[in-house]
Amino acid sequence: MFLEPRRGRGRPALWPWVLSVIIAFGFAWYLYSQQTDIMETVRGPLPTPTPTEISAAQHLAYGDRLLERGQYSEAMAAYRRATELDPTLSSAYARWAKILVLRHRPAEATELARRAIETDAQSPEAHTILGFALDWSGNVTEAIASCLRATNLAPDYAPGYACLAEAYGAQGRPTDALRAAEKGIELDPSDYMVRRSLGYVYELQGRYNDAIREYKAALELNPNQAFLYIDIGRNYRVLRNTEQSTQYFELASQADPGESYVYAQLGWNYFALGMYHSAVAELRKAVEIDPEYGRGYGQLATAYYFMRNYEDAIPEYLRAIELVGPREEYYYGLGFSYAFVGQCDEGLPYFEKALEINPNSQIAQQGLDYCR
Repeated sequence: MFLEPRRGRGRPALWPWVLSVIIAFGFAWYLYSQQTDIMETVRGPLPTPTPTEISAAQHLAYGDRLLERGQYSEAMAAYRRATELDPTLSSAYARWAKILVLRHRPAEATELARRAIETDAQSPEAHTILGFALDWSGNVTEAIASCLRATNLAPDYAPGYACLAEAYGAQGRPTDALRAAEKGIELDPSDYMVRRSLGYVYELQGRYNDAIREYKAALELNPNQAFLYIDIGRNYRVLRNTEQSTQYFELASQADPGESYVYAQLGWNYFALGMYHSAVAELRKAVEIDPEYGRGYGQLATAYYFMRNYEDAIPEYLRAIELVGPREEYYYGLGFSYAFVGQCDEGLPYFEKALEINPNSQIAQQGLDYCR
């Protein structure tokens, strides 16, 4: 019987071991590369990093620094954000209102100042700002009451007396106004608003050079406040020093480029100098910044009229009447603008409306006679 010889035991093949190692390594690498997805499946996605917003109090402090530097628009944004984060933060409403007063927007300022008092009825600052806003709105009696409330709450609060001085002055009480202004300076001679109020009392008394001196003293305390340049420019204009007046209005526009009232004042100075094209350029800026600035449209219309650009004067007069209401000079200016472009039928009703306001208006009567 033939038997096949037995083979000896050889060395085991290497390739199965190598293959198993490769498979194990590949699987391990797959698990490693997928660990983020696996962890997200288990615990959910990690939150997206976001910057932490500063607190309402920090926004308030930031707004204060901006206000001190005369950056009114940026300061208002900071105060607005502070009130969004903390609707009970009275001082943020009050200081936001203060800027609106300084920018000659007292109606909006009044609303915010009242909100400040709603959140803190014991705040002398809020009552003071409301007093300023009411005074600049023409509500003098109510303004005095608000200023008195501030000084009663805090007898050593200098801005309260500054507020009282301006309101007394507007009411025609020069002695009381001067006494209140001097009291404010006695309490805090380093407050530019307090110093400014003494200048305003002098201005109301017709002491324009004294007023300019006090306004300049306030400006030395803080040269970043555009409204102080406006005050000085206004008084130089009354003194018929148009060159100096224009210089200070130009400085005001540099200090606060976002203030429509500044451009209107500068434009009106250029108008007085007979620089009608420059006047139109500045007045146009004023109404572009504040499309609701009615007097700016009236001044712009007048500048166009004196340039004999009656076609452009007409829509500006119409807008001024829409925003400001009936004004004799707007009506006869509009009437003549229509008349001089050959549309007397359109102009006649406006001469008649001017005469309804002032039956003795010779200019309106001349326009009526011209068209008839």
